This record gives sequence, structure tokens and C-alpha cells, in this order.
Amino acid sequence: MAERADFGTLAQASVGDQVALTPPRAKGAVSVEEAIARRRSVRDFTSDAVSLSEVGQLLWSAAGVTSEDGLRAAPSAGARYPLEVYLACEHGLFHYRLKDHALVKVRAEDPRGPLAAAAYGQSFVAEAAVSLVFVAIYERTMSRYGERGIRYVHMDVGHAAENVHLQAEALGLGSVPVGAFDDNAVADVLRLPADHKPVYIVPVGYAVKSPH
Repeated sequence: MAERADFGTLAQASVGDQVALTPPRAKGAVSVEEAIARRRSVRDFTSDAVSLSEVGQLLWSAAGVTSEDGLRAAPSAGARYPLEVYLACEHGLFHYRLKDHALVKVRAEDPRGPLAAAAYGQSFVAEAAVSLVFVAIYERTMSRYGERGIRYVHMDVGHAAENVHLQAEALGLGSVPVGAFDDNAVADVLRLPADHKPVYIVPVGYAVKSPH
């Protein structure tokens, strides 16, 4: 658990503070083929915390910058990048500032309970160590592609979320996709501007092992 103690540094941040994340690794011990074969949706999580390096790796896989010209880990139609990513955990709510690979604290209270309530009472949203919440700013894509841009935004979030699911598996973590939630209630939890729309929640944590 000593390795995971760094996760507690998020608690020390004040609202508005930026917390640097561990630089992402471009190579791990699990192949992409192994991650694909092993990936399953997990809805039973232990109370174990994750590490800040694991959090950083998950966020990088979702929306991290992977080239000097600003291209990112997940593809996006026309490189419009309509997604923003938030992290909900016991130490508060954070916004991922991808250009700095850092988290900015949005609220100090643990938002996982309200987030689970907004997800129609799916309790594992509150029980997972963290949840990544994907938020779409549709105008970024629709300004180029019109109404078809709505479809492209939904493709974008699918690409990014699958990266997270596979990265979680490679880290020895479990994850589950959540699309059933009250949009307005999630927006209230995240304190989103009117043009920011929640589109996907990914709870991540250590899975409860099934008895043999």
C-alpha cells in the first residue's frame, strides 16, 4: 500500500490547485492482445486506493498528448478533440489538464455518491476507487461537420473509453462502462457549463476476486 500513498496528495490540494501527474509510460508488461483477451466489465470493487501513477496512466490513455504536434492517444474526427475528462475520487473532483498532464481540483467533497445517484443508483460508481467522466463540447466538432458531428463525437468517446478499459486491464485494474445516467444530474455534480455535456462514465478500481 505504500506505493499508493501518493494518491493521498490529491486531498492536500485546494480547489483551483494543479497537481502534477507521474509522466506516462509508453511500454508496459501486458501486451495489447492480452489486455483485449482479459478485459471484462467489473462491478464489484474493493476499497483499495489506486496510485497517482495509475491515475495518470488512465488519464493519458483517455486523452493524453502523444506527439509534439499535439495529437492524442485516442483518434478524433478532424482532430477536433471535443472531449474533456474529469476524475471523481474520495479526495474530490478534478479536471484533467492534458497539456500539462496534471489535475486541477474542482471541488473538495467526494463526488462519487452523488455521481452514483445520478447514474440511477448504480452503487459501483460510488464504490470504485475512481471514475473517469467524459464530457463533450459538441460545438468543437459540429462547427466543422454540422449535424454529422454529433455522430463523430460519440465515436470519439468510444475510442477514448476503450483505451481506458484496456489500460485498466494492463494495470491489473477492473473497469466498467456506464451510459445510464441523468445528464442534468451529472452536469450538476461536475458543475459543468451549459455547453458541456456528460456522455460516458468509467468506474475503475481493484476488482473483488471471485471465490474458486
